[in-house]
Amino acid sequence: MKTGRLSIFSILFTGMAFVFYFNTTLAQDAAEVDPEHYKVEFENDQVRVLRITYGPGEKSVMHYHPESMVVFLTDGNGKFTFPDGTTEDSKFEAGLFLWMPEVTHQPENTGKEPFELIQIEMKKIDDD
Repeated sequence: MKTGRLSIFSILFTGMAFVFYFNTTLAQDAAEVDPEHYKVEFENDQVRVLRITYGPGEKSVMHYHPESMVVFLTDGNGKFTFPDGTTEDSKFEAGLFLWMPEVTHQPENTGKEPFELIQIEMKKIDDD
């Protein structure tokens, strides 16, 4: 009996680990999975420009961004949750410019005011 329970536990644990791995490694495009917050303003073969807006307390879904630059248009407070469950709180001011490495995360507006930013995602250029 004990072996049967262990086997069921092992199968469930392995299945949950697979789902977590599958969902985080194949995180989806922000504009596709969350068009309420992410609007494509411009796109060509080198860059994609997103306008990102969050109302107070609004949260996105887990998604992916390639290397990018961000410019905050308003002040704000946010929280980022990463695939491993860690979180990072952040406070930003209008005009702040940052270079961002590629990232998979779930953003949330933890402030009492809406915030807006522009994200310029870099596309990999094929040198063939």
